[in-house]
Amino acid sequence: MLRVAEEVMTALEEGRAVVALESTLISHGLPYPHNLAVAEGLEAEVRANGAVPATIGVIEGVPVVGLNGNELERLATGGEHIRKLSRRDVGLAMVDRADGATTVAATMAIAAAAGIEVFATGGIGGVHRGASRSWDVSADLTELGRTPVLVVCAGAKAILDLPATLEYLETQGVPVVGYQTNEFPAFYTPHSGLLVTAVATDALAAARMWRLQRRYRSFAAPGGMLLCVPPPESSALERDAVEAAIVRALARAEAEGVRGPAVTPFLLAAMAEETSGESIETNIALLRNNTRVAAEVAVRISELG
Repeated sequence: MLRVAEEVMTALEEGRAVVALESTLISHGLPYPHNLAVAEGLEAEVRANGAVPATIGVIEGVPVVGLNGNELERLATGGEHIRKLSRRDVGLAMVDRADGATTVAATMAIAAAAGIEVFATGGIGGVHRGASRSWDVSADLTELGRTPVLVVCAGAKAILDLPATLEYLETQGVPVVGYQTNEFPAFYTPHSGLLVTAVATDALAAARMWRLQRRYRSFAAPGGMLLCVPPPESSALERDAVEAAIVRALARAEAEGVRGPAVTPFLLAAMAEETSGESIETNIALLRNNTRVAAEVAVRISELG
């Protein structure tokens, strides 16, 4: 049971570019009405660059591809009543006829089921720091290994263990491509000191990489691909300052006993406090930038056929 908006369905049938967008940011990332304004702005960014937006979420137990205005507002104002849904949680939300905001993993799965190949997000989840003790590894990584969606992001969230995350992506057979960079972005900053698998010089190059991966999936990577876009220099934070803020945020999480799915939202909120709100502004700027690039790449993919 999947409901696809008429505009999205028509675009897919006509072979036009469509970009999937997640809804966790709306329900669990920003306060109202800022969250709604950002969501609407991202959809406008997709349209301005020649593609059709498809924000994904679950409404009354139905996965929806292309939320309408009322549904966006419902997720933006629902507060704690809106479930945070990874792939494992979608079926349970359907049984309970619940409302839910989809993470990267769930958004990828639903987008692929609808036939959407490109998805824009801020940063993926990954291997948490201290995962050798907690085994806290995001389902986003295994989803990338099995679901054929091109994910445009600013790398993994900086609060994570980035070297371990890249190792896990290699294990899953996921190409990590830098967009006009050979360095894996660290979300808030362009610099991590870690190298990507390959470099795409422009949207057409990225589209060709993706199209060939899909064509030869029987022996090339069968799942997804990461296209990593550095945050805009004008809004990026300084690398050492980010790391210092992360260390303080992690210490707070440990002291308060935060565990499981609550860790990431807690740390992102703590980062906002530690940086006096600058991390939120960077997050919004990189989301817009990633969405623009995703739309440009989606258009190029549609032109390649």
